[in-house]
Amino acid sequence: MPTMADVARSAGVSVATVSHVLNGTRPVLPHTRQAVLDAVEELGYTTNTLARALVTSRTRSIGLAVSAISNPYFTEILQGVEAAALDAGYSLLLADPHDDPGHERKVVQLLHERRVDGMIVAPSADPRGLLSYLERHDVPAVFLDRLVKAPERDGGPRFDQVCADSAEPTSRLVAHLAGLGHRRIGMVAGLPGLSTTTERIMGYRSGLAFAGLPYDERFLVHGDSESAGAEVAVSALLSQAVPPTALITGNNAMTIGALRALRAHRLSVPDDIALCCFDDFAWADLFSPRLTAIAQPSKDIGARAVRVLLERLAEPDRPARTLRLPCAFVHRTSCGCPSEEGTPS
Repeated sequence: MPTMADVARSAGVSVATVSHVLNGTRPVLPHTRQAVLDAVEELGYTTNTLARALVTSRTRSIGLAVSAISNPYFTEILQGVEAAALDAGYSLLLADPHDDPGHERKVVQLLHERRVDGMIVAPSADPRGLLSYLERHDVPAVFLDRLVKAPERDGGPRFDQVCADSAEPTSRLVAHLAGLGHRRIGMVAGLPGLSTTTERIMGYRSGLAFAGLPYDERFLVHGDSESAGAEVAVSALLSQAVPPTALITGNNAMTIGALRALRAHRLSVPDDIALCCFDDFAWADLFSPRLTAIAQPSKDIGARAVRVLLERLAEPDRPARTLRLPCAFVHRTSCGCPSEEGTPS
């Protein structure tokens, strides 16, 4: 098996230079870097990750704790995280907390015991155990998608956070439906306790106020961020004596549940009820009618979270920050508009 010394001899450089190229610990002239990479390729050299970890106390690995299996939205975030991590020379260890606070605490500890350099976590609705563990063990971490009120250090926030804007885009959906003449606009909100749920409800209520419409608590139901929960919630909403004429769903899973409930009640979209959803997804324009949606920059959220975590590892004492990425309004026809733009704005 070729060694780093063999690579150095082949490239005509020092072992230290080879180390700097492979580990990214110091800038190297482009032609020198290329000579090292060519030698690595020619000799078939592979890095001894374990040995490097013992020397540097770094494993060049990132732990990712998101409910990727149970929530399709996180699948795209995972793609963004993986691509950015790979580009930076980091491997990825994935754990699914299933949006359960107790399990969340366990998987974070498991990732920490695997000696990941840092973590990216989509917190549950009750992240107290998570925060306590990360704080106690001083684990570099970035929260994505969902914000938390984390412990502060030296008068400032303790953890970096990356998410999309939630309130204004939801308000925009309400304004759009109100502009089409709807006066009874319902909303299927997510799991209580999640910042995304709270902010989208805020956007819903502010959108109603801006449109001069009263807030009716009967029109706000919780689908708990899941398809089955949304199906039950929408069925209850539609069973009211005077049901809404338009509906906003708080995420893509709940959109599916809402559509099932509408079908069970033999209601046609948008002829009988208009529908807009928060979260665009790959097949949203394959439905008939095509779904008007708020598209989150999910892959960019994942990639930004990786970059923020790497910046945190490079500068452990820098102030924490929260990054909010803008969403796009994708106008299709489920809202009742005759046009089929299908383009973000």
